[in-house]
Amino acid sequence: QVQLAESGGGSVQSGGSLRLSCAVSGRTATDYCMGWFRQAPGKVLVPAAHIDSRGRTHYMDFSEGRFTISQDTAKNTIYLQMDSLKPEDTAMYYCAAIFPIKLAAPCPNYQYDHWGQGTQVTVSS
Repeated sequence: QVQLAESGGGSVQSGGSLRLSCAVSGRTATDYCMGWFRQAPGKVLVPAAHIDSRGRTHYMDFSEGRFTISQDTAKNTIYLQMDSLKPEDTAMYYCAAIFPIKLAAPCPNYQYDHWGQGTQVTVSS
């Protein structure tokens, strides 16, 4: 059973930085996509960044240039480094994963089916 455990959330002032971590356990696979998603109060869940088993990354307009997704395959952990944080980045951040039999499309094309419990990020002005 796949388990995803996020950590690293917290409160920070505008312009500050946070690094989120997501430890993955219970599944090993050659091909995968891992992603960070966020849900602000009263808003829908949206993707923030993706990374695949080949190290290719994808960002959204709001995360490009400020957020960096990375992975440590030896630790089965992915990270989201968030810099220049803004109050509008305040949200619950979720780690997600999918393990396709064969990675045949960019990660944003997949519907993730494993989710963590989330970690809260609060940015004050």
